[in-house]
Amino acid sequence: MIVDQSCHKTLKKLLTFSSNSLFFTLVNRYKLPFQHTQKCSYTNVYMKWKKDSYFDTIESIHNSMKLKPIIALKNCIIASPEKCIPISDVSKKGLQLDIPIKVAKFLRLYPSVFEEFTGPKYNLPWFRLTDKAILLDDEEQRVYRDFKDDLDLRLKKFILMSVEKRLPLKIIQGMLWYLGLPDDYLRNLEGQVGGCFELVEMGDGLKGLSVVNSGNCERIMSVLQRNALRNGSCIGGPMDAIAIPLFPSKGMRLRTKILDWLDDFQKLPYVSPYEECLNLCPDSDVAEKRVLGLLHELLTLFVEHSAERKRILCLRKYMGLPQKVHKAFERHPHVFYLSLRNHTCTAILKEAYCDETAIEVHPLAEIRKKYIDLVKESKVILKKRRMRNHSLCVGDEDVKLDLGEDETYNARGHQQTIAF
Repeated sequence: MIVDQSCHKTLKKLLTFSSNSLFFTLVNRYKLPFQHTQKCSYTNVYMKWKKDSYFDTIESIHNSMKLKPIIALKNCIIASPEKCIPISDVSKKGLQLDIPIKVAKFLRLYPSVFEEFTGPKYNLPWFRLTDKAILLDDEEQRVYRDFKDDLDLRLKKFILMSVEKRLPLKIIQGMLWYLGLPDDYLRNLEGQVGGCFELVEMGDGLKGLSVVNSGNCERIMSVLQRNALRNGSCIGGPMDAIAIPLFPSKGMRLRTKILDWLDDFQKLPYVSPYEECLNLCPDSDVAEKRVLGLLHELLTLFVEHSAERKRILCLRKYMGLPQKVHKAFERHPHVFYLSLRNHTCTAILKEAYCDETAIEVHPLAEIRKKYIDLVKESKVILKKRRMRNHSLCVGDEDVKLDLGEDETYNARGHQQTIAF
């Protein structure tokens, strides 16, 4: 009985070994396409965040979100036939326009942009644009006309980065500011998109936007691929090992173990955000590099090459990003910088500000800077008003004080005269 049991165990081991050998023989013979991806296991790396004063002081980034409600109010005034509006037209749109205080008070904070006057109708404050704001708006509209093809291409790339090659209108509407498109871009789709896009149904009553004949479109290359081709570091293949440019902050030191991992990470295949990636293991380093490349390409499309991190997290479902996509910013501080100014977390693409030749400047970037300079003039105007009002108040007090002294003297003089 004991002999039979030992023979049974030996036979079982032989069968198991032979089946495993047959399996590995087949794998090595046919070289499955996902074999290389599975070998690239995920490495848990932690890098401490370090403050960088250079990126924390870029005005075009940190004043952009403050500028957004000002531009929205400017567009409301421009859309009016009289080019002026009573406060009642926008007083209840504070939440819609992201204005944290009363709209009337907000308008009065920027006298260099908005001019208050007594309107022709209603006993209400009226507002119109200043002459400088009108000239700047004309320049902005000229950019929209002259660079329409460039702006349409940025939206096209944004849609093609999604998993289904289509995005809901509400998602696109929320990203118009970052893409540099006008607020009313989606209101009249037939007149705006020019045949490049089409409306589609996305289920649950949602309407979306897709690219016309997206399956027959020419292959779109990412910024990293174009720069690598220009430098001769790749041949333009679908899985080239393209290194992502790194820009360490001053004073940042990494351990040798992390440096070795980073060096191996750069040698991994680069998967373009415009290509399918269904065969990638989500827990592999190749998948992480694909996420890193997608975030890099996404920020290159934006005006300031930056965005609030919570806005990017809203794209997670549609871009095929992992649940913990926020860790990609934290694990790669040489590629992104996380700024904590303005009570929010802003992700900034370092390459856009450290290498001027790597990424094309957005057509609307210069206009945004001019708007910021115009808004700054409001502080000077308000300061002069306070000084003038203060001088008037002081002058009134001096007059009252002088009158009081004269009255006292006259009264005393009159009493003295009576005494005589």
